[in-house]
Formats: sequence, C-alpha cells, structure tokens
Amino acid sequence: MSNNPSRFSIQRPDLVSRRAMLAKCSTGFGLVALSGLMGGGKSLADAPAREIANPFAPRRPHFTPKVKSVIFCFMSGGVSHVDTFDPKPRLKRDHGKPMPVPVRATMFNENGNIMASPWEFRNHGKSGLPISELFPHIASCADDLGVIRSMTSIANEHAQGNYFIHTGFSFAGFPSAGAWTTYGLGSENQNLPGFVVLSSGGAPLGGVNIFGNGFLPAVHQASFIDPSQKEPLPNITPREADGLQRKRLRFIDRLDQRHLASLHGDEQVDSAIRNYEIAYRMQSAVPDLVDLRGESEATKQLYGMDSPVREKAEYGRQCLLARRLVERGVRFVELTCFARPSDQGQIGNPWDQHGGLKTGHTEMAFQVDQPIAGLIKDLKARGLFEETLIVWAGEFGRTPFAQSKDGRDHNPFGFSVWLAGGGIKGGTAHGATDELGYYAVENVCTVYDLWATVQHLLGLDHERLTYRFGGRDYRLTDVHGHVIRPILA
Repeated sequence: MSNNPSRFSIQRPDLVSRRAMLAKCSTGFGLVALSGLMGGGKSLADAPAREIANPFAPRRPHFTPKVKSVIFCFMSGGVSHVDTFDPKPRLKRDHGKPMPVPVRATMFNENGNIMASPWEFRNHGKSGLPISELFPHIASCADDLGVIRSMTSIANEHAQGNYFIHTGFSFAGFPSAGAWTTYGLGSENQNLPGFVVLSSGGAPLGGVNIFGNGFLPAVHQASFIDPSQKEPLPNITPREADGLQRKRLRFIDRLDQRHLASLHGDEQVDSAIRNYEIAYRMQSAVPDLVDLRGESEATKQLYGMDSPVREKAEYGRQCLLARRLVERGVRFVELTCFARPSDQGQIGNPWDQHGGLKTGHTEMAFQVDQPIAGLIKDLKARGLFEETLIVWAGEFGRTPFAQSKDGRDHNPFGFSVWLAGGGIKGGTAHGATDELGYYAVENVCTVYDLWATVQHLLGLDHERLTYRFGGRDYRLTDVHGHVIRPILA
C-alpha cells in the first residue's frame, strides 16, 4: 500500500471517497457512467480517433455518408410477409390444400394446410410496387420504399429473434445497432442522448437488454423516453432549485477534477465526468422535446394523433417525436409497438397471431400505417428525408400455411423488410421467396446484410467498426454481412 494515501482514501473516516460521492450524488448517475467507461475493451479500428475524451462528440465517418440518422420502426411479434409486401397468388389458388413441400419444425407444430391471404394486393405509385390493402397510407409512399423480400433469420423464437435482429447475436450481452451507431459516430446534439428508444409501447420479448450497450462503454446504451408519462424520463424533473443544484454540481466537479488531476488526465474518467453535464442539460432538452404545443394541428393529424384509438394516436406521437429527435441531431431512434386493444396480453409481441390473423394484423396495421406514412411525408416536407433512413422490420415472417384455423406460425426462412430515405432506391423489390412464400430463394439476405447496409449509408464500413472484447474483435455483423447494393440509389 502507498505510504502517501489519497486525501479521499476510504481509510480516512472523516473524508468521503470519490466512489461513495458518485454513488450518493445525482442519483448515482456518475457511478454508473464511471463503471461502464472503466470496463475492459478497446477498439482496434481508428483507435486514436475514437478514444476521445467526450464520448458524445461527433466523430468522422469512414467515408461520406448518405444519411445522418436512423429511425427503426420495429414491428415486434413477426409480421406476415405474405399478407403485407410479398404477394403470393398461389396461396389463393391452393387454399386449403396440403403443403406440397416438407414443412420444417415450427414454434408449436400445429401446422395446417395452405392459407390464402385475407387481403388483396394492388400496385402502387409510378413503380407499381405491390402492397397489401392493410397499408393504404404506406402504399401512398410506395415509390419511396426499398423492399427486401428475401430476408432470413437464424432464430424462430421471439426473444432470440429480437436479440438477433437488434444485435446480430441471438442472446443477451451484445451491443444493439443503436449502440454501435453512437459508438461509431457520436452525436450531433450535446443535450440529448445519441440513441433513444421511445418506450411507451413497452419492450419486446427479451427485455430492455435488446437495446443495451453490451461490452461497449455504458454511454452507448439506449435512453428510454416514454412520452405518455408525465415525467418522460425518470428523475428528469429537478427536485431542487436550479441555483442549488448548480452549486452542488460545481462542488462535485471540483472533487472530480482533483481526482482527474491525480490520474494525469485519464480520458475515461474525464468522459464519466462529462456525463454530469449532459444529464443536467437533458433536464431542459427532454421536456422541450416532448412538448408538442408548437406543432400545428395539421401536422398532428398527418400522424394520426387525432385518432380515437389510443394505440394509433400514441404511435403517431412516437413517429412525430422521432422526427423531432432526428431534427435535433439524434443518431438512432427506435419506436415500440403497442398491445392491441382486443388482446392486452400481447404487449411484447403484438404482431404475433397464431390465431385470429385477420383481426390481429388489421388492428396492428391500423396502429402504425398512417403514423409511419405521416413520418415519411413530414420528413420530406422539412427536407430531412434525404438525410434520414427509416428501417421497417419484424424479427421474422410467418408461414404460408395455417396454424389452427386462422393463424400463422413463425417463419425465419424468408420474410420482408423495407428501408426508405437517403440513399435508397425507392419503388424497388429486391430478392424473392418461393411461390408459396416459405423460403427465400433469390438474392437471399441476412440480418448481417441489413445492418451492413445501414452502416454503409451512415458512412461506416461494417468490417472496420470493431471493438476488442474478450480477446477478439467484435462487430455488429459478426464475421458476416454484405451491403445490399441493388436497393441503393
């Protein structure tokens, strides 16, 4: 032990240790940040540029980006592709007949015969892109969508599927796409987090770790804002007068700076100290963000916020807030779906219709259709569409054959997702499933390919954006992934 212990040593009962001070002050915010930033791990890609004192500062991309921000509209529960963006006439022709090909194990193995879609498909826009009548509003934006009809997943269960599509791994402990985005690019707004989840719909199955930072520094985990609550972010409302709070923070800062000097300017500790200031600034930035009094009634109606159906109105609020977040320079925003009015038990996976497909998908499409179309149109009107990327996806698709009488089981072997915004060739359909919609058979894509493409549009090389942990270099795309160039403009 040193013969010259620190003035703040825990062996001095008359003094307070720095760790105790961090734990007791500011609801422990500093200690949480310090713990995350002191964790092991180091980037091998562009290390000097990335190991900077301020983790929120904007960072230089690998090459010129097409977009600045991502909005992830995650359709938790597994949307049926053959009922939405992948028309299969054979299902109508062979409705009620046995499947002509072997059927692989499903979630419940209660497999029936071929089931036709309850909805008609029509061609939309100048491109003639076919879209189900489930989405009349999104159909009006057909020429903006780049649909991938050949997406695949390695997971056939909700929690595993949710982890996989968010992190590239089918279990907990790995950084989400949003965390990788802020790690690679920082933020353009120093008053708000770079990665925000609008959490009023609740977390998908698998829980909040789906949005976690994994082994990346803790500053890159999602911040959850629930606009349906009086206090949208816990403890965001000051519990004391601003002058008193500022005085207390200055006192803490003096302690921090003294400790930082003793470490000769350790960058990780300096980053933790900076978290105090952003927490303070968020006290005004977050309430201002969720205050929609400055938005016109026409804008709110565009998003469907005037709907008497609470779930649709609230999802519309999320979409409007997503626009306000990217407008403020937030890098990655994720929206959450609400439980259906007729089935409040499906909070974590509301698109999951093993029975009652027509009722369930109708309710969910009604919830998200107008708000998402409103988001696209509003971004365009404000000149933000070309610098924003919208990703629409569930964790997997659904089977072309029935489960029970009128449901569909999980299908990870071929399903549809779409992208819209900067750098996307709108009005396109890439890849294909077989004539039953069971397997992806043409230009097969993976979740790794999806995120490689997203990172490419953000100006990041998915093979270079790595982080060393446990003796190996990790990335969002693991050791896989190719940019899906045919959907790029």
